[in-house]
Amino acid sequence: MFPNRRDILKSTALAALAASAPRSLRADDIDRRRIAAKADSVIVLWMGGGMAHLETFDPKRHTPFEKGMKAADVCSTFPSVPTAVDGINFSEGLEAIGRVMDRGTLIRSQVGADLGSILHSRHQYHWHTGYEPPVNVAAPHLGAWIAQALGPKNPALPAYIDIGQRYDGNGEAEELRSFQTGGVLGSEFGPFRIPDPKDAIAAVRPPAGMTVSRFQNRYKAYKKLLDASPLTRDASDYQRESLVRSLDNADRLLNSDAAKAFDLSLEPKAVYDAYNTGRFGLGCLLARRLVEAGSRYIEVTTEYIPFLNWDTHDNGHTRLRELKQKIDTPIARLVLDLEQRGLLDRTLIVLASEFSRSVMIEGKADNRVPDQVTQPATLETLAHYGHHRHFTGAGSVLMFGGGVKKGFAHGETSDEMPCTTIKDPVTITDLHATIHHLLGISPRYGVVTEERPFYVTKDGKGKPVQAVIA
Repeated sequence: MFPNRRDILKSTALAALAASAPRSLRADDIDRRRIAAKADSVIVLWMGGGMAHLETFDPKRHTPFEKGMKAADVCSTFPSVPTAVDGINFSEGLEAIGRVMDRGTLIRSQVGADLGSILHSRHQYHWHTGYEPPVNVAAPHLGAWIAQALGPKNPALPAYIDIGQRYDGNGEAEELRSFQTGGVLGSEFGPFRIPDPKDAIAAVRPPAGMTVSRFQNRYKAYKKLLDASPLTRDASDYQRESLVRSLDNADRLLNSDAAKAFDLSLEPKAVYDAYNTGRFGLGCLLARRLVEAGSRYIEVTTEYIPFLNWDTHDNGHTRLRELKQKIDTPIARLVLDLEQRGLLDRTLIVLASEFSRSVMIEGKADNRVPDQVTQPATLETLAHYGHHRHFTGAGSVLMFGGGVKKGFAHGETSDEMPCTTIKDPVTITDLHATIHHLLGISPRYGVVTEERPFYVTKDGKGKPVQAVIA
């Protein structure tokens, strides 16, 4: 566990404000070879909470529920179904995504880092920043790096947009905030947050009942108050200026026609209804509209809430059946709609989660950590049927468009429990390097902060997984 983890996260946030202006590394410190970008935009579809690979994109032997069955005998709790690609099967309930698998690549072998007792916030921090917490530098989010390195495609739109994650009432809100930031790069590269896609248009309009002129006056007054605010009094000049630039960017959006991209009511009803499986489905629709309008990085989450959604500490089988209904059609529709508009080839879609889940093992088969869930040896009720323990020995990542191979699978896991990675493991560091590479960003791209280099991949050592690149 984090020692005093909330205090550590608070100090990390303060460090970001106090940091002096980061300066770009010299060209010879990065990588003098030019990388031809295969993608211009990224959509990350985040399955927050731990998506079991055996129940989704890497199914194995189906073991139907029987009262009194041995937990150790359970492999996949859903039968596998064919996809558009021979030799690649998905778990039942993901048929729509399976029909577009011929447009994408499946990585079966993501492996999580060994971070001690497994906490979602730690592994999500690692996945999104590329660095294992705690870090003595405020590590930027993946989206912030991309926004800073490439700049906006459309100057009126935020370069990094987060859709679907709410903080109110979330027991780990502070931990989530710790990595959803621009870090040392500054506030201007932090996320433009849309907690509920149905209300997205409200985020780019003055509050109800407030005239545009009154809103503009309030905006100007707020900028003047920044220097006196206790939140920015101890901040560096760079960070204060970055905060002002973020306000200017928001004001530019409110006065731009690009704001229409946030208005889902402009979609034909049939299209809206096709995506409307809930907040995640509408988030996928909003992501498509934002890519069309020129957004650079968009993350759509099923939302991480402790013990809900993919955080299946109980009733794993029944809850995954419901989750699949929420994600299957919208993801497939997103791929097809981008393809129809001629945008898929230059838009990289990445579906991922912080780690997988197992029936019996917490951690890895060769590096077990203390159990966090009591799993009876014999299953008497459906509530115990499913994958309830955190597993970092394997995990699935699905990628579409943006320069990845079509109809391709990379990596391999064993056919029997614990179904761990046995071929071509992919670390978070190398996965990030692959994403950056496809965008034309060197894994050694970075800045100098606190008198030392800080890179987009850990220590600048990430290596793109060339096998998945077309």
